[in-house]
Amino acid sequence: MLTVVNEDGSTRDGSLIDEIVREGARRMLATALEAEVDAYSAELASERDERGRRLVDRNGHHQARKVTTAAGVVEVRAPRVNAKRVDEATGERKRFSSAILPPWCRKPPRVAEVLPLLYLHGLSTGDFVPALEQFLGSSAGLSPATVTTLTAQWQADHTAFQQRDMSGTDYVSLWVDGIHLRIRLEEAKAAVLVMIGVRADGTKELVAMADGCRESAGAWADLLRDCARRGMSAPVLAVGDGALGFWKALRQVFPETHEQRCWVHKTANVMDALPKSAQPAAKKALQDIYNAEDRASAEKAVKAFAKLYEAKFRKAVAKVVDDQDELLAFYDFPAEHWIHLRTTNPIESTSSTVRLRTKVTRGAGSRAAGLAMVFKLVESAQARWRTVNGAHLVPLVRAGARFERGLLVEREELAA
Repeated sequence: MLTVVNEDGSTRDGSLIDEIVREGARRMLATALEAEVDAYSAELASERDERGRRLVDRNGHHQARKVTTAAGVVEVRAPRVNAKRVDEATGERKRFSSAILPPWCRKPPRVAEVLPLLYLHGLSTGDFVPALEQFLGSSAGLSPATVTTLTAQWQADHTAFQQRDMSGTDYVSLWVDGIHLRIRLEEAKAAVLVMIGVRADGTKELVAMADGCRESAGAWADLLRDCARRGMSAPVLAVGDGALGFWKALRQVFPETHEQRCWVHKTANVMDALPKSAQPAAKKALQDIYNAEDRASAEKAVKAFAKLYEAKFRKAVAKVVDDQDELLAFYDFPAEHWIHLRTTNPIESTSSTVRLRTKVTRGAGSRAAGLAMVFKLVESAQARWRTVNGAHLVPLVRAGARFERGLLVEREELAA
């Protein structure tokens, strides 16, 4: 295949070396698929019908399709097999299915992501091999003993993560949440306490994960004290749901950290205190508050909301007015960060993924193993987290720079 190379060594689809790597990956995959089909055909060459014709033979190629690999997106044409063998027990045709590239596959899954999902769905180690055969196209050489070894290693990874030195990492802001799971845990009311932080370079990272009963203040305080003992500095801002025991614990361990309540949770709480007929207009009024151009405008929107609903729905108004300072704390930070700071979406999206992957099981299992599986799921998701908007402003936030209307206030302006 001819490729036009520019003077700087680039091609239409990127650099020349990337093009070479992708072409190499495509050829290797095509060769492997051809070899797989040839081996399959040769193994069954002796099987013939009553007319002496082979029951399994080559039949051209399938239509080309794109597959995402570690080398990038490559286009392959898998060889087609004409299989006429019939299963005597079911009467159905025995079709060929590639173990290398199953028909549904567009992005080959990683075993490191598959196994935690299977475990959280309640599969025992003895069920992993048949499950993997259906999911991956082959058992991938994993015996129950191998899976048991892997889960033990993941528990060790989680333990090491919870004991690591944190003095070399600065988390400028935090999102916190509690994931309630009834998956192989000893206590029905147990929760997984999760903290995700923003580093000084703007990247997001899992900070800590531990089990705690009912998200109590004591459980959160133990987790925060453990992080502080291992060298974690007080974050500038923490974002979470107002119902968490986290806030009482935060004031005990890191009293200098500012508090920001999640507007998604707050909106849901306010809606619960209103009749359905009033909810659409009230939701629009709340949006006018957290979408205001600055704090002053947001405070006016709070007063307008209170004036409109206080006479009939005092409890709903109190939910906003009583937490006004914590709900509007994000206005003291860069405007680029507002979208990240006014909700717990960065952590909620990951938590939701874990919740959707789980269901109640009857197996007692191991508490440590269940936590390790959740840890591995979040660790896998972490590779896809993106940097926060305005990453260059994160160090200024840590340095204590002042922002008004979302803009940095220069020292000259302060002096004036």
